[in-house]
Amino acid sequence: MSRREAIEGAVRILAPRIPRHEFEAVTDHALGSRGLHGASPETAAWLSLTSYIRHRLTDYDDLLNDGYDQESARFFVLDDMNAVLAEWGSPRRVQADDEAE
Repeated sequence: MSRREAIEGAVRILAPRIPRHEFEAVTDHALGSRGLHGASPETAAWLSLTSYIRHRLTDYDDLLNDGYDQESARFFVLDDMNAVLAEWGSPRRVQADDEAE
């Protein structure tokens, strides 16, 4: 099994109802990110998925641009991120402790 196939499989488990174009973007990010290169497929998929949601589907970047620090901005988008994960059928949720890292 290729790394792409492993990551695609992990994304399908983490977000079985993710729209196709977003599935492709999350997978491509997981494969292309230097920081995720050494991560397990499951970890790369989760981090890519949460990063995609945070930056593309919440007000996170706007909050940073408005002067909020990273920790505060992550706190304010936590519920929105988890709502998307729920909509996409994910069995996991982002925890406040995860966002503090």
